[in-house]
Amino acid sequence: MNQDYIKPDGWSIIEEGFDASRVKSSESLFSIGNGAMGQRANFEEQYSGKTFQGSYIAGVYYPDKTRVGWWKNGYPEYFAKVLNAPNWIGINVTINGEVLDLAKCKEVKNFRRELNMKEGWLARSFEVILHNFIEVKVDAKRFLSLNQDELGAIEYNLTLLNNDAQVVVAPYLDAGITNEDSNWDDKFWNTMDVSFENDQAFIRSHTMKTEFHVCTYMQSIISVNGKVLKQEKTINDAVDYIEFQYQNQLHKGDTITVTKFGGYTVDRNHKKEDLVQAAKNNLQKVTQLGFDALLQEQKEAWSQIWEMADITIDGDVKAQQGIRFNIFQLNQTYLGKDARLNIGPKGFTGEKYGGSTYWDTEAYCIPFYMATKDQEVARKLLAYRYHHLEKAIENAEKLGFKNGAALYPMVTMNGEECHNEWEITFEEIHRNGAIAFAIYNYYRYTGDYSYIPEKGLEVLIGIARFWHQRANFSTDKNKYVILGVTGPNEYENNVNNNWYTNYIAKWCIDYTLENIEKVKSDFNSDYARIMNKVNLSSSEMDQWKDVADKMYFPYSEKHNVFLQQDGFLDKDLVTVENLDKSQRPINQKWSWDKILRSPYIKQADTLQGFYFFEDHFSTEELERHFDFYEPFTVHESSLSSCVHSIQAAKLDRMEQAYTFYLRTSRLDLDDYNKEVHEGLHITSMAGTWMSIVEGFGGMRVVNDTLSFEPKIPKQWDGYSFKVNFRNHILKISIGQNATNFELTGESDLEILVNGKAVTVSPNNLVTV
Repeated sequence: MNQDYIKPDGWSIIEEGFDASRVKSSESLFSIGNGAMGQRANFEEQYSGKTFQGSYIAGVYYPDKTRVGWWKNGYPEYFAKVLNAPNWIGINVTINGEVLDLAKCKEVKNFRRELNMKEGWLARSFEVILHNFIEVKVDAKRFLSLNQDELGAIEYNLTLLNNDAQVVVAPYLDAGITNEDSNWDDKFWNTMDVSFENDQAFIRSHTMKTEFHVCTYMQSIISVNGKVLKQEKTINDAVDYIEFQYQNQLHKGDTITVTKFGGYTVDRNHKKEDLVQAAKNNLQKVTQLGFDALLQEQKEAWSQIWEMADITIDGDVKAQQGIRFNIFQLNQTYLGKDARLNIGPKGFTGEKYGGSTYWDTEAYCIPFYMATKDQEVARKLLAYRYHHLEKAIENAEKLGFKNGAALYPMVTMNGEECHNEWEITFEEIHRNGAIAFAIYNYYRYTGDYSYIPEKGLEVLIGIARFWHQRANFSTDKNKYVILGVTGPNEYENNVNNNWYTNYIAKWCIDYTLENIEKVKSDFNSDYARIMNKVNLSSSEMDQWKDVADKMYFPYSEKHNVFLQQDGFLDKDLVTVENLDKSQRPINQKWSWDKILRSPYIKQADTLQGFYFFEDHFSTEELERHFDFYEPFTVHESSLSSCVHSIQAAKLDRMEQAYTFYLRTSRLDLDDYNKEVHEGLHITSMAGTWMSIVEGFGGMRVVNDTLSFEPKIPKQWDGYSFKVNFRNHILKISIGQNATNFELTGESDLEILVNGKAVTVSPNNLVTV
């Protein structure tokens, strides 16, 4: 049974009624972020029930020393952790001596929480009866500013409903926090000093080992019935904590408001010694502006994002809510402003996976950012890997590779490998292929070749060198083989000749050789610079070509399909529909030994290759492979449903495509995998966008031309989306009987619709 307490709504995530068992899940679902920082939807006031306190700053991490029983050469020294940062949102509330705490109140009524995705704010309201029989109502609203991304704002209103009472409100900063997931219970933060000035407070701290310096800050304005108070406060401070206590005797019906501004200044953006002054500058700006004007700015900033990124769905509110939730969270996580940052699988919503960069960015996220922002944002994501090329070469050297071979990390914060599961870190090497594919995908979509001679070719050469050295010649097969790998299906470890890995390795080598020739003929000076730097000879390239030309691909004549790996047919081939439902999800019910011997597939593996390289295969071949592998797929990865949805749509299996779409779009909202309390699945949310645009919309780039094969699920009356293709903004509106195309820009755009050429002119509706 999936959770279903989130109210269907096109623009908001809404929860009604207080249930302590849902608190951690809701803290994930109602998370807010602005690309530079983010936080789980923890309560401002104290909460003594089960909660996962989490505030995070982009790019700030700690190298938690790897903990393993048996050390192996080449093992990563540490597992990078995204750090739970000092908490600035807290406001302690005491009424006639009793602490306001929803876990301890006599009764909680009319609890409501709303994440407004259209305008980018989180609100919460409730009424409580305390044990001292005082009844109060709370209305709180907060947001993290997109325009001023070191800053957040809270407006916290408390109204006395049935009696006069003494109310103490105490906004605070707390730097004494820990991660839920540390290996050694290390102290991650060192507090340097706590200071205050008037109604402003500052805590300067730095991370241990990595030495990121941060100033956490706040300013509070107290008002009663809308009138700002100038009053004395009690200051309660400790080594890593500061609280301002404001005490007022209020009458029944009075409302006390705490307006709190806070956030982080970090040494990524300022000199260490200037962090407090930078915080003061932010506070000066925002206090002149005020909460309402800052909120208005927020609404306008989100309006601009939605203008380009929105997908509308008519006639299916749950599907509409799902896609907007995904688009909203992607934009909260990464806005493309800073090339030093990337997209963590949990974004700012939890600590699992270390908050680091995976191959998800290249495989799933880049298409979303290319089409809904502009090519500069996608270029920054590519440049992120270029800047880590030296580290990728070092990572390969640690494993015995030579001569500039590059192995990009499975998980990274700074280019170093920091994932410490052997079968993933050393064997899931297909991630190298996704990084090369992203370079190709960027050029295919944007038409901007300049990235390849400037930066991309060096990355491709490092990756090609790795594949050349990682393959070995089998005299038995008279082919090159790649042994001891884990494919995208992580329910198989240490297999030989994973088809997807072998296929992408061959493709990488061929693509690199093709681009060396192109740069040589068209970009002389870049070619000379690169060849001088990488010291590449024609004999080495001949060896690469030999590997690519003689790569081995396991194949079954009986089933007429490529085999996921050698020996796949030796398994007990029981399909998922014949698996006892009580055994699902198998990753929570079975031993690892049992999983590894089963035929069950976590996510698209062979089909991932058919997704990337769809144009290399016929539709009949795709259908054969889909029919063979999907029945063994348990979809226990967040990255699984989107690829299958796109392929089901390609095969005109719209009911199946729609089911997969709903699953990917509502993976977290409906908690399919029973793990949303740990955080959201941010990178797979880009796959949800692809399910509509590439799946139902059938968008591809064919021979340098944007192409569509529009389809629509029967559950929908219509849907629409926009894409930025080479600086043409094209809106596609698909109904049950026709598709409309609208173009903004200066010049015409030639597109293909169901294989036929169509010219779309600016401000001129074309109906097909």
